[in-house]
Formats: sequence, C-alpha cells, structure tokens
Amino acid sequence: MENTDLTQIVLPLVLFLIMLGIGLSLSVADFLDLRIQPRAVFVGSMMQIVGLPLLGYCVVSLLNVPPVYAVGIMILTFSPGGATSNMISYLCKADTALSVSLTVVASILTPITLPLFSYLAVDHWLLIDTAITFPVVQTILKLLVIALLPVLLGMWIRHKAACFAEKLQPFIKWGSLLFMLMVVIGIVVGNKERLFNMLSQVGPVVLLLSVAAMLAGWWVAQGFRLSTQQSMTIAIETGIQNAGLALVITGSVLHNTQMSGVVLLYGVLMQIPAALFIIYRHWSWRRATGLQI
Repeated sequence: MENTDLTQIVLPLVLFLIMLGIGLSLSVADFLDLRIQPRAVFVGSMMQIVGLPLLGYCVVSLLNVPPVYAVGIMILTFSPGGATSNMISYLCKADTALSVSLTVVASILTPITLPLFSYLAVDHWLLIDTAITFPVVQTILKLLVIALLPVLLGMWIRHKAACFAEKLQPFIKWGSLLFMLMVVIGIVVGNKERLFNMLSQVGPVVLLLSVAAMLAGWWVAQGFRLSTQQSMTIAIETGIQNAGLALVITGSVLHNTQMSGVVLLYGVLMQIPAALFIIYRHWSWRRATGLQI
C-alpha cells in the first residue's frame, strides 16, 4: 500500500474509529460534569488550545527550526490529546475525570481551531500564496466528519444501548490501535532514511518541547492553586498530543512527508517523559502508602 493510500484512506478511517471509541466512553453526564470543576477545565483547555502553541512557537523560533519542520511541530501543538492522555492520566493516578472533561472540550473545539491555526502556521513559515495552499473550509468540514461526528455517534450508541457500547468499546479501541500501528509502520518504512536524518535534526527539539510542555502545564496549574491531581492531569494534557489528528493535517491535507515525520517523532518521543512521569507517580505513591518498592 502506498503512503498516499495510508494518509488519504486508512488514516482518516483510523481517526474516525479512535474518536468513535472516545464517544462510546462519554455520556451527557460528562458534559454536565464540566460545571463541577470549571477553573481546572478552563486552565487545562487554555493550556491545550493556547498555551502549548505559544510554547511551541517560542521553541521553534528560538532554536531556528527549519520552516517545514516548524510547521509540522506547530500543527502537532494544535492537536490536543485524547484517548492516550486519558490513559496516561489514569496510569499516573491523576484526575481522570478532569482528563475526560478536557477531551470533551477538545473534541468540540479542535475541528475549528486546528484548521484555522494550521492555516496561520503555513502562512507564517511557508508563504501560503506561493508555496502551499491550505483549504481551511474543506479541512474544517473534514474534521467535523472524522473527529466530531464519531464522538457524537458513539455517545448516541451509548445512550441508546449502554451494554452494547461497553462490549463494542474494546473492539474499537484495539482495532483502531492496530490500524494506527499499520499506518505508522507504513509511513516509517516508506520514509525511513528521511526519518533517521530528521531524528538528529529535530529529535532534541521535539523532546525538549514535550518536556517543557508538561512542566509548563504543571507550573500554570499550580499557579492557579489547583490540586496535585488536577495539576498532574493538566501537565499530561499539555504535553501529550493527538498525533493521529495531526497526521491527518500533514498527510491527508498538506501531503507533506517531512511534516508527518515530525509528528511521528513527537508521537514516539512524548512517551519518554510520560513514562518517567508514570514511574515517578507510582514510586511516590508507594512511598506515601508505606508499600515496598
């Protein structure tokens, strides 16, 4: 299968399945829960939608990242985490309910903010009128279909048949994971030499951004006097991004393998600080509870 087929056909389908799985795990009550901790939801959403892009802009500008890589990194910062960040929040014993609430907000906002911000990034770094065109309206409609519609569909299925939704969710989860792995392997195999070169060029930048994003999320949350669990969740939600969603933009819309390579690198390297965070949390939790490590 050619990379074009992967990015044009398989990748949007995979994202649809991933978002359907998120929808199957949500209910109307999750939207109502947004009122329970409004300050934490506001701070977390602002860090996802505004804070991380600003941090990303500072990093790529200060380090003089090549324009095409800079756009790839910025598109990644416009793609808030979903199921992955929910899982990491759970493993870190953070505020999983807050993580789900932030996923709810991101699912509503991202189909609009991601195309608009991506247009601005392409315009800023790649001179949109002479190099690459970015179809804003078409992309918004595309993301509404493959990112928001499946969430609503999943919620509707859960509302109408909760037991069926519970049984369907594992199949959707593991099926989408398998297909996503296939997409990633396909892109890597087709561009392995370029990706290897990119690793030395932008790998440190990507890793730096991921670590800085988590630290920024933590510090801002602490500055707003949120609880430790809430602060951890916001740190995770700021640093863990939806690489699949970003790949739809770089691969399906812009057809740029260099940008997609940057997204893949972030998708892999962001797991390093996340894994260290999980290990630290379990170590500190065991010490606090007096269990043997």
